[in-house]
Amino acid sequence: MKSSGKASTNPKLKKWNSAYQDADISSATAARVLTDNAYLLPQATPAVTALDLACGRAGNAIFLAKTGITVDAVDLSPIVLQQLEDFVQKEALPINCIQRDIEQNGLDPQKKYDVIVVSYFLNRELFPQIVNALKPGGLLFYQTWSQLSSDNAKGPSNPAFRLAQGELLSLCATLRIIHYREDGLQGNLQKGIRNEALLLAQRV
Repeated sequence: MKSSGKASTNPKLKKWNSAYQDADISSATAARVLTDNAYLLPQATPAVTALDLACGRAGNAIFLAKTGITVDAVDLSPIVLQQLEDFVQKEALPINCIQRDIEQNGLDPQKKYDVIVVSYFLNRELFPQIVNALKPGGLLFYQTWSQLSSDNAKGPSNPAFRLAQGELLSLCATLRIIHYREDGLQGNLQKGIRNEALLLAQRV
């Protein structure tokens, strides 16, 4: 596991280390925005790279690595990254585990990616860096909680950690939007994708 950036003083570190203490990496799943649109991924070659930002149990990184894409899995918690590294070595997957406090240190400005995936993480100030980290033609897959929630028990209680209606489109206004979905509160609330916003966009 690599460490990138200055040592973290983030008080969230203890929280996330505790949350991931008994993480089951083998059961991690990828975000729906990625799995539903995987046919749009670039053909995997040794030169194609991806970033799973704030990866957690790294379901996105594992999904991408199994297609042959080399992935940087970046997270604040060394606990979950050590478990991921053990899994990666066992499965021989092309994933680099990188511990970095992205909220304090930002993204690595030297890295550019063909694919970036972010799921269930929101820091609005990082969006310019995320866009800049895409190679020309690179794809951003983003999925996280929306303030248009039909079930308040799901996701963060603080609305600051949820997207306002249409906000994800505004945050990615410099990208070409390929796919956007935010089912909101209309219709049959027992169907569809509720409580979340999903976006796939390309840097052109």
